Amino acid sequence: MGKQTNRYGVDVPTGSNTVEGTSTAALEINALYCIVGLIGSAVHLDTALSAILKVLHDTMRMERATLALVDEDKQRLTIRASYGLSIQEERRGVYGLDEGIYGQVFSTVSPFIVPDVNREPLFLNRTGARHSYSKNKISFIGVPVVLGEVPVGVLSVDRLFGMDVSLEEDVRFLTVVATLIAQFLSLNQAIARDKRKLLLENSNLKAQLHARYQKHYIIGHSKPMQEVFRTIERVAPSRATVLLLGESGTGKELAAQAIHEASPRNKKPFIKLNCAALPETLLESELFGHEKGAFTGAGASRRGRFELANRGTLFLDEIGEIPMPLQGKLLRVLQEQEFERLGATRTLKVDVRIIAATNVNLEDAIAAGSFRSDLYYRLNVVPMTLPPLRKRKGDVPLLLDHFLRASNRRNDRNIRLSKEFLDFLSDYDWPGNVRELQNLIERLVILATDDLLKIEDLPEHFLHQQIPDTPSDYLQPSEMPTSVSKSTQVNKATSRSLEEIEREQVKNALDRHGWIQARAARELGLTQRQIGYRIKKFNLARPAYP
Repeated sequence: MGKQTNRYGVDVPTGSNTVEGTSTAALEINALYCIVGLIGSAVHLDTALSAILKVLHDTMRMERATLALVDEDKQRLTIRASYGLSIQEERRGVYGLDEGIYGQVFSTVSPFIVPDVNREPLFLNRTGARHSYSKNKISFIGVPVVLGEVPVGVLSVDRLFGMDVSLEEDVRFLTVVATLIAQFLSLNQAIARDKRKLLLENSNLKAQLHARYQKHYIIGHSKPMQEVFRTIERVAPSRATVLLLGESGTGKELAAQAIHEASPRNKKPFIKLNCAALPETLLESELFGHEKGAFTGAGASRRGRFELANRGTLFLDEIGEIPMPLQGKLLRVLQEQEFERLGATRTLKVDVRIIAATNVNLEDAIAAGSFRSDLYYRLNVVPMTLPPLRKRKGDVPLLLDHFLRASNRRNDRNIRLSKEFLDFLSDYDWPGNVRELQNLIERLVILATDDLLKIEDLPEHFLHQQIPDTPSDYLQPSEMPTSVSKSTQVNKATSRSLEEIEREQVKNALDRHGWIQARAARELGLTQRQIGYRIKKFNLARPAYP
């Protein structure tokens, strides 16, 4: 077997096609190994296609590897990926399905070899990428990319004259690569179809939930809730301040979210703040932000909730608990839409819609001197009262079904409700409203020893309803729970006994979690504010841990 020197100055056997002194077969195996690895680990289609074409250049010394695919209208071939072409050259690479060499390969579903592009009339050089090689002879190879016996594109490469390679063997190798690319495209299309299917199913499920639970994804079809929905629809498109009234646990935050989602601001931030959760100094910083060094511990400047909610909606819960000194500053923002951060002199302008909520009677607070009347009138532009659950008992079965499904899913259970259990809870007055119902179902699902909940599984106090935590001066006589007026059902001995049981439960939960209130609250189904209230109510003190 003789030898000859190739264009790179390397002596190679003349009986075997070679590239840079390595047998073509070895290079092809290495290239295919790299391509299969790229396909197997691909995340993004176009990135993987470009990397595959780069392998053809780096391993096989094939120039300007290009993949053209048929467009969605099946009218043209456009370059989807390449290696060796500029972005402008790729954009120029658009061909009719029977135009030039690309059209010939695509329409005949057969490879096409051009030994010298300068002598081939079908070679259009539409990309203009080969002008710098005009003094050299360039060969062009194109093979079809076939998916299910249907052509979907063309894979092409250039070969420079003088390389000791067989163009026929290149065709064979490129046909294998085109087959791998076709399989990769098929897999990508299947993933895209599955993704579209999942998105459609998700959209359909949301639509079903919307239809099942009426509007704004708030559960309820009772007459009082229909009135709430109508009010949301009327007030949402406006810029008006809304004051949400009602007992604790009636869903005021959910209503605020619904107003925001139904408003023109729904693409902008919805920011929430509980005004009762922070002391006055921290509350002011949370609302208006602060500059570095404004107070001890202010190590950096920080934006407040008003800045974060700019062009969106700010929901101020428990607005009745805001301290008097801050009420004047809040009034200024409502009137002028401007404020200064703590420690700053620069005035900031914002465009924020305010939705406030309270479970106390603000008119009584005004009379007691704890709430400014001018702030009340500024907030009370559109008042909306959320009905207590005892006024919408027809919604209790829907709510029970919703929370039971959610709790079963979270806890991997399959708990069901007995008819007697459902009837009993449908007749219960729910002094804690929807929040009480939600927490009850979560607790029962976790503690249930049987798959069917019965009346005897309920806590004892459900059989002897207590006066709700909501201040009684907020409730009108007609709105008081029926159990409150039935004083014969409650006696002081029972009340004291239940209070002792609740105190013990709270204390034990705190002890189990090392007095980390957030964890204890999660176990008991309470908010941090609620457990803080019970710690104060029961005069509990943190033990001195060693």
